[in-house]
Amino acid sequence: MSLFKQLLIAICLFLLTAFAGSFVIGLEASRGQYANQLRSHAQDAATALGLSLTANIDDPAMVELVVSSLFDSGYYQSIRVTDLATDTPVVVRESQPDAGSAPQWFVDLIALQAETGDALVSRGWQQVAQVEVVSHPMFAVARLWQSTLGMLGWLLLCGLVSAVLGAWMLRRQLRPLDDMVEQSRAITRREFFSVTRLPETPELRRVVLAMNLMVDKLKGLFDEEARRSERLREEAYHDALTGLSNRRHFDLQLRARLGGEDQAGSGYMVLLRVHDLAGLNQRLGGRQSDELLRAVARQLRQVAGDQVLIGRTRGGEFAVLAAGLDRPDAQRLAENLDQALATLHTTGLSDRSPVAHLALAPFGPECNPAALYAALDETLAQASSQARRSWAFHDAAAMPVAEQRRDWHLLLDDVLNKDLLQLHCQPVVSAAEPCRVIHHKVLARLVDEQGVLLPAARFLPWLERFGWAARLDLAILRQALAQLQEHHTPLAVSLCGSTLRNADTCEQVFDLLGQHVNVAGLLTLELDEGQLPDQATLERLARRLRVLGFGLGVQHFGGRFSLIGNLARLGLGYLKVDGAYIRGLDQEDDKRLFIEAVQRAAHSIDLPLIAEQVETEGEWLTLRELGFEGGQGRLLGDPAPWHEVGSDQTGVVIVD
Repeated sequence: MSLFKQLLIAICLFLLTAFAGSFVIGLEASRGQYANQLRSHAQDAATALGLSLTANIDDPAMVELVVSSLFDSGYYQSIRVTDLATDTPVVVRESQPDAGSAPQWFVDLIALQAETGDALVSRGWQQVAQVEVVSHPMFAVARLWQSTLGMLGWLLLCGLVSAVLGAWMLRRQLRPLDDMVEQSRAITRREFFSVTRLPETPELRRVVLAMNLMVDKLKGLFDEEARRSERLREEAYHDALTGLSNRRHFDLQLRARLGGEDQAGSGYMVLLRVHDLAGLNQRLGGRQSDELLRAVARQLRQVAGDQVLIGRTRGGEFAVLAAGLDRPDAQRLAENLDQALATLHTTGLSDRSPVAHLALAPFGPECNPAALYAALDETLAQASSQARRSWAFHDAAAMPVAEQRRDWHLLLDDVLNKDLLQLHCQPVVSAAEPCRVIHHKVLARLVDEQGVLLPAARFLPWLERFGWAARLDLAILRQALAQLQEHHTPLAVSLCGSTLRNADTCEQVFDLLGQHVNVAGLLTLELDEGQLPDQATLERLARRLRVLGFGLGVQHFGGRFSLIGNLARLGLGYLKVDGAYIRGLDQEDDKRLFIEAVQRAAHSIDLPLIAEQVETEGEWLTLRELGFEGGQGRLLGDPAPWHEVGSDQTGVVIVD
């Protein structure tokens, strides 16, 4: 029972006790007063009657008349005049007055007795008769009943008003406790806020100030841990001169992209090499060469945008990984970069024209990173030998883009229209209990015209080019929710950022979720770290999902670690750390140092971490030592068709 209810009940009981005591005491006092009045009334009537009869005691008719007049004018039970000489009654009058509206139980409860008064009648100095008057209590009982009803009504009205006022005052005084409860619940959702409305009550004010101090301390510790982790990531994976990814981070992301199951695994990679950097150092000096490299990095960011990965691989070499890019887009990118870099020559940052050469090569899930770099090096040599332009493509013998586009358009449109997607699920295994599956990650597959099963990495780039990412998300979500109605197996489904940024498709998603709230606790929606909407939109989405009962998680996390401070306010179910930071974790100390910092920051806000792309036993054992919630990867279980997961979940390979 809440404190408010307990205090309100206590107030009501106190009021009831006080009013009951007052009522009983008042009733008893009235009863005693009426008893005294009855006694006085009877005695006064007897005295007055005795005096009236003194002059007429010898006239029986007059005696009868006086007694009758008195009896009829008041509430008497009896009046008796007795001759003292013969001890015989001269006049006797008796009656039983009605108690009026007073119920019998009240008459019995009051127990008001008849009171008697007497007087003597004299003839001179001789006493000749005795007058006895008995007052009937029913008149007093009726009056007492009426006054009791009035007093009871007044007390009830006062009690009701007091209870309402007491409840209002309690609610007002205890409102800070509600704020503190919400503050505590927000902490469990990884949100940190201070109560700004301080109570007037000194005791509660001290408690609220103490809670605010604790929240500020927790937030400070978390922010400090997040900053420390971000510094470690910057030192390990960023180039100090340009602020871009270094060769190590770029290669990690490249391998993760080529081996990912649910990311666009094809596109174009661009390799840029500054022309004659060594000569520039000698002619212009190291400071201007560094400024040139920083200017090249700025131009790459400006032209390529934030949706691609840009890195400085070595010296004057830069690489751009543009997933989902087709050949015409790649050609436009090369032309725009060529024009942007030409401005560096006109501004005097370089005395060579062209400033740099570019090589472009396509990549796909079947590519080998070493072979891709070798092809780009070969293409760079070709670009540097050209006179007309400073860039070159490696894929001269590839299928014409128009044919590829037409084939993919027909295939994907047919698959989405006919709901021919196949759902595969990969287990996410608990690190603390390796025999327990936390949930299954839903992965999309489709069969091409040759009957080959294609992973999402093959067709996601084309879906994005056609603007059909939302169609894919809705198709997967419909199938997953339909399966959950039959098989209550926890699932995680990824959604593209474009699906949620579009108001119409976002409403379609929530309409679909609203129709399946009975399985809300079994489904978690995952958003890619690189495709998160703005913070306000993200918080609205998180609130709507919480209302419906569905979970929210973030996948491929690690590249933007500074986001963790904002993500803490969303009440996330977990973070899935990108496989690029997991690969080789047991062998690279600096990578382990970074992951330990991430784990400490997440643990400080009670946010579980799940590792992606766990491939070796050493990685899995290290993750368990670090306190990860779970892992996902081919070591722990390959993706399997849904019907195998729904019917038999024993095919998970557990390394303990």
